[in-house]
Amino acid sequence: MPPPPAPLPSDHPLAAALRRGARVLLAGDSGSGKTTLARAAAATLAGEGLACRCLCADPGLPGFGPPGAACLGRWEEDAWRLEAIAALASLDAARFRLPLAEAVRRLAQRVPTGPLLLDMPGVMRGVAGAELLPALAAAAGLDTLLLLAHAEAPPPIEAECRALGLEFARVTPSPHARHPGRQLRTRRRTRAWDDWLKDAGMLSLDLEALAVIGTPPPDLVPEAWQGRQVGLLDARGATLTLGEVVALEGNRLRVKAPAPAQPPAALVIRDAQRRNDGQLGTARPHAAATREPAAFAEATPPETLPLPPRAGERPVVHLDSTTATLLNGTFGDPLLHLRLTHQRRSLLFDLGDPGRLPARLAHQISDVFISHAHFDHIGGFPWLLRSRIGDFPPCRLYGPPGLIDHLAGMLRGILWDRVGGRAPRFEVAELHGERLLRARLVAGQPPTPLPPRNAPGGLLRQEPAFRVHAVTLDHGTPVLAFSYAPDLQARVRRERVAAHGWTPGPWLGELKQRLLTGESDARVLLPDGRSWRVDRLAEALLLVRPGQRLVYATDLGDTPDNRRRLTAFARGARVLFCEAPFLASERAQASSTGHLTARACAEIAAAAGVARLVPFHFSRRHTGKAEDIHAEIARYFTPPGSAEGDALGQVHLPRPWEAPS
Repeated sequence: MPPPPAPLPSDHPLAAALRRGARVLLAGDSGSGKTTLARAAAATLAGEGLACRCLCADPGLPGFGPPGAACLGRWEEDAWRLEAIAALASLDAARFRLPLAEAVRRLAQRVPTGPLLLDMPGVMRGVAGAELLPALAAAAGLDTLLLLAHAEAPPPIEAECRALGLEFARVTPSPHARHPGRQLRTRRRTRAWDDWLKDAGMLSLDLEALAVIGTPPPDLVPEAWQGRQVGLLDARGATLTLGEVVALEGNRLRVKAPAPAQPPAALVIRDAQRRNDGQLGTARPHAAATREPAAFAEATPPETLPLPPRAGERPVVHLDSTTATLLNGTFGDPLLHLRLTHQRRSLLFDLGDPGRLPARLAHQISDVFISHAHFDHIGGFPWLLRSRIGDFPPCRLYGPPGLIDHLAGMLRGILWDRVGGRAPRFEVAELHGERLLRARLVAGQPPTPLPPRNAPGGLLRQEPAFRVHAVTLDHGTPVLAFSYAPDLQARVRRERVAAHGWTPGPWLGELKQRLLTGESDARVLLPDGRSWRVDRLAEALLLVRPGQRLVYATDLGDTPDNRRRLTAFARGARVLFCEAPFLASERAQASSTGHLTARACAEIAAAAGVARLVPFHFSRRHTGKAEDIHAEIARYFTPPGSAEGDALGQVHLPRPWEAPS
């Protein structure tokens, strides 16, 4: 619990407004100190014998009460005592601003008279801020706006503040106010959620007897429900309690939650979910959520459900510990982004035009694997180069023979007289058979040779958590295909955690990370204050199995040797990203340019026995006709587990992202 706040000066505008019974909207950017100021104001009034209530409208990190809800509290004995909640089942105030305004309206009605503080989310910019500010002011019947903003900065959404017609005051934030940062905010949020559930029991709910509202995941995909936050409502829509889904078993939903005062009539579920690392965050949209038709969904395992192909799609594949995204879609330059979930780190396969990707993505990239140096596979290097000007560790790049000279030439074409010690740095390795020739490249300096390394079986990179191999194929020039293979995957067995009486939390993420990095002798601090060795704790709580392998191959001719090499390389992979620029009827064009046809792509995938195939690098001559490529693939590749002979089941596509705005 935070220490008791210091009282405010007697003439502070917030204290003065609350003394006269005002209903005050406390607004400001995240990290401006709104929550601390609200506590100080309540303590000041309490010292004068006056009561004060606060309505916290930040579901991502409320000042009191559970996250995922708007919370109403009364100040008692140096702290807010929770009086009521209104479930949002989301941490995103910007996306769900209309449900949030309704939640605020319900809670504000419980305070017909007396001073009321509304602690607004730190959404103060853009369309979301412009709409949220007046919506919350109207919902709570506020008469005063107090804005925390520095005097030298123009107020955010200034016109909207003036248009409210409220009594207005502006206060400079405390110099000690700081944004906690994403990681600390997540930890605080999860700790608050664990506190809410510490005395919770297990409820078994019949979904058919409940009105399910919000944005529920598909009921045919039980794993999409696990860990989701849900609000249980009465017949009038008031929140009875807030809980966490343990499992969906047929029509029965098992929920861990404080006991409601009466049986619920409705359930609200949106996108708040406990992640695999034990942290409370926002769920990814589930691939099956938009798949149709429903009759086909019932007959086909969820993992092999298709989506109709769309031009410009950005296929996304979620594996155990990684998310793989074709950032330029199926028609754009090849650029596969692998996000390592538990390491806050990224790998790239090929480096085509990155468009408007943010520099922060470049800051997270540790390794880039380049198939060959044709422009559509290496043209994004200047973006990476510019984004890494600063104090960053060297980025590693791997590719075929000649890569060092190609990249050094691009560096030489730029004047680097002003970067000094902030020059971007790279370590580049070329695969020559089973040997890596290496060099260090620093902008503004000549290349420096590094000691060569052995690369048995094309091994490029080996870490405790994963390995990356390459195989050399022919495209009229040597080209590399890559395999990403996690060594182990660990899943938390939640029932065993509960059996030990422990509360899920960040310690589970630490356990998995230490296990995957080989720290079996390390000790992990448990919620009860004891510490166990990683190996003992992993045996008790984790399900460990081999990782799901991903293979990436593009720009190879349809030759017997290429087919043999790639088939052997991809055998048994979980997912194969493989080029399919042309149709079989365009085989002459494919042969003259050293590319595959859709039929060849499908036949290689079938021969390798991969579980999932993601075709890409389509020729732009097929723009608007991607379904022709998918249809040809469907005739020659059927993923394991799909309905034999069903055309929809034969093409396995991950859920596409919308094109960037």
